[in-house]
Amino acid sequence: MNQPTGTFTPRPGAAPLARQVLAQASMESRLMLRNGEQLLLAVVIPVIVLIGAVTAADHLDLGLSHRPIDEFTPGVLALAVMSTAFTSLAIATGFERRYGVIKRLGSSPLPRSGLLLGKVGALLLVELLQIAIISAVALTLDWQPHASLLAALLAIVLGTAAFAALGLFVAGVMRAEATLALANLVYLLLLAGGAVVLPASAYGGFGTVAKLLPSGALGNALRHALWSGGYAWSSMLVLLVWAAVGAVLTARTFTWE
Repeated sequence: MNQPTGTFTPRPGAAPLARQVLAQASMESRLMLRNGEQLLLAVVIPVIVLIGAVTAADHLDLGLSHRPIDEFTPGVLALAVMSTAFTSLAIATGFERRYGVIKRLGSSPLPRSGLLLGKVGALLLVELLQIAIISAVALTLDWQPHASLLAALLAIVLGTAAFAALGLFVAGVMRAEATLALANLVYLLLLAGGAVVLPASAYGGFGTVAKLLPSGALGNALRHALWSGGYAWSSMLVLLVWAAVGAVLTARTFTWE
């Protein structure tokens, strides 16, 4: 009688890192989209800002250089990236630290690099959904982009890296409640005065400073990419510097609980 070639002997061990990262990213993205406050920040508020800004521009003379829908859509896309990569990430990570979630994940086979890659992957998945929804709304409002998708993608990746690094820094050094308050406050301040929805030229003398903020740099980079298909290399360099500074600060100060 032939012996079976297979065996039922257990083979304990961790799954490949890529599979672990994909599983973590999938879980993180589902948690973000199930959270009502984060869904509000990620999708609802940017869409309201877009529709409200276009409606207001139809009734007010804002001195825009492009049609209202073409003027505001790149900035609202930048706002969506900021809301997810900074505000939502900081708040979620802050409460994960508070409740010991990250500490428990640290005892799993998932390494720290895998945890961070999973979080970044979740951000990109949520941002993909945001971009699809906002673009669909903009197209129904007669948005006519003259875009370089590669330039827009590069700006989004650099913006995500910069805001995610800063969000993890805030979440890693402050208590959850303080992180919640500060992240929302920074979001509102940058929305109002960070040259994210409107170009830096709309802020007068402060525009020079606004261009050096990650919000202003991301907004400017996306406007160049979607208005004329150009690369705003100076703004992308600003985002790269913010990403590097945030990464260094996070690596030196982040604690797991």
